[in-house]
Amino acid sequence: MKKLLLTAVVCLAVSTTYGQRKRHRSRPVYNSSPVYYTVSFPNAVHHEAEIVMTLTSAPQGPLRVRMSRSSPGRYATHEFGKNIYNVKAYTNKGSELPIKQIEGDLYEIPSHQSVVNVSYTLFGNWVDGTYAGIDAGQAHLNMPASFMWAVGFDRRPVKIQFIDLDKHQWKVSSQLKYEGNATYTAPNLQYMMDSPTELSGYKQVSWEVTNPTGKRQKINLNVYSDDNQQVINSFAQMVQKVVLEEQAVFGELPDYDYGEYTFINNVHSTVNGDGMEHRNSTIITDPIDKIEGNELQVLGTFSHEYFHSWNVERIRPKSLEPFDFTHSNQSSELWFAEGFTQYYGEMLLKRAGFYTVDDYAQVLHGLVNSVLNTPGAKKYPPVQMSRYAVFADAGVSIDMNNNSNIFTSYYVYGGATALALDLRLRAEFNLTLDDYMRFVWKKYGKTEKPYTVPMLQLALAQFTKEPAFASDFFRQYIYGTAKNNYEGLLANAGYVLRKENPDKAWAGSLSTGGGRVKSGQAHASYAANGLLVALPTVEGTPWYKAGIDAGDVILTIDGMPVKSTKDVDDLLNTKKPGDKLAIKYHNRSGDHDATLTLEANPYFEVVSFEKAGKTLTKEQETFRNNWLQSKVK
Repeated sequence: MKKLLLTAVVCLAVSTTYGQRKRHRSRPVYNSSPVYYTVSFPNAVHHEAEIVMTLTSAPQGPLRVRMSRSSPGRYATHEFGKNIYNVKAYTNKGSELPIKQIEGDLYEIPSHQSVVNVSYTLFGNWVDGTYAGIDAGQAHLNMPASFMWAVGFDRRPVKIQFIDLDKHQWKVSSQLKYEGNATYTAPNLQYMMDSPTELSGYKQVSWEVTNPTGKRQKINLNVYSDDNQQVINSFAQMVQKVVLEEQAVFGELPDYDYGEYTFINNVHSTVNGDGMEHRNSTIITDPIDKIEGNELQVLGTFSHEYFHSWNVERIRPKSLEPFDFTHSNQSSELWFAEGFTQYYGEMLLKRAGFYTVDDYAQVLHGLVNSVLNTPGAKKYPPVQMSRYAVFADAGVSIDMNNNSNIFTSYYVYGGATALALDLRLRAEFNLTLDDYMRFVWKKYGKTEKPYTVPMLQLALAQFTKEPAFASDFFRQYIYGTAKNNYEGLLANAGYVLRKENPDKAWAGSLSTGGGRVKSGQAHASYAANGLLVALPTVEGTPWYKAGIDAGDVILTIDGMPVKSTKDVDDLLNTKKPGDKLAIKYHNRSGDHDATLTLEANPYFEVVSFEKAGKTLTKEQETFRNNWLQSKVK
């Protein structure tokens, strides 16, 4: 109670000061009395934080406070309200107020005075870009997962004080503005919620990057890991190369608020892999023991998330504005926002010298197959796959879905689209995707004018001076399911697109094991005599055509008992395309027979002309170098 009373007295004084200011009657005035938070960790070892929210100049009438159900950078809904408890409300003198939970994440205080304190316990034991993770060594706070907020107070400034940093020997890593006395501020709720904050004993490397205007801005790399400082220093040099390559794409860095951008990196085998973009920072969690020895493995996430400081954070889809913390925003633009970022995140590692020509061929292999060999991309356009993000982006559900047959990730779908557009601009117009991204940056990013899909088409028409090309490209490849000629486009750069294993028998993949079909002892009993198919088979594969699906237990193939995927693979390796294999399987409706007709592997591989034993022409070499060589001058 002492902490509550002290906070309330301070806030009462602030409330009185703001109440004395004159207001203009000719236009709406938003109350500028701050929202205060104090955060402490008396039970960090058991993953708990104690948080007090103090609301000043609260208007008369019922007051509603709540937890969020969505988070910036995430496109599906999450139930953050489940992880707070002991929710109480107090007056500025410490007297308890009635508070009623009217929905799972929404509370109402029927009557109150001008200053209201709301206290609660936060539980957090999931370190990634979406949730909160608290223990004896860290407090990893994604703001929507951590902080309650008051309905109608979203335009007010926010002040957050961490009151026991010295006790835990923690430092604060955040894009929030530091005001001294362990206090950090945000201009409003949207900014505060977009500012992940980590408290830990992280190691830091900082450097400056200069824009063509001469403006210098600071980049911070804050890493909480078991690596020594020398490893972090060396890794920072790799990150610097990526930063400069991305600056070269757009010609300049964004104007970061407060002149800084911060990489917040949490590395440990117990964390959950993630990367989440924010306006002036990113939170990256790597589930590995150390950065040392894994630098290239983690660098791709840094490249992707940093590109977002232009594309998504400032080149902003209108569908994400304003961000709705009560429900996920549905967007048709994620093929561009995430997909084009996916393309650049990997391609720029080649420009920065971290990939060889043949390394990058493996990236191209994944992009091309994602659009040519997935049922989702064959049936649905990028805009529709973008809208499915409200279910697919770490969406929470327990029932089985059919995503293998109806969904292709907008990351790779958009990445493959970006690849095709880049190569077509180079081949047909002597332009580049870099030029287009720079055009979009100046038109919509620097001006921070949220865009729509038609606005991207308009920009492409204006940029190429060919409205017919832009119209056709969007009609076929953005609103439609047509596929670009990747074989011809890649050949311009000295890459061969060919069938990966044309002579190898192929049946498609099987997702086997526990899955969501059965669990525990019942599962073991059900699948004791064979191989359980855990997830739906993929449309168009021999397994699908044979009628095999989730819940089936395959007993024998070609007369041979099977109990593992290795048994299946070993058997198929002795066969050839066109062979027909008898299958016996079991499911709840009884025992069944089926015929599995093997086919040739439909997947493609991408290899360099050199590796394929072909002669690289001077034109191809020039095309490839113009595309993939460093642009840093």
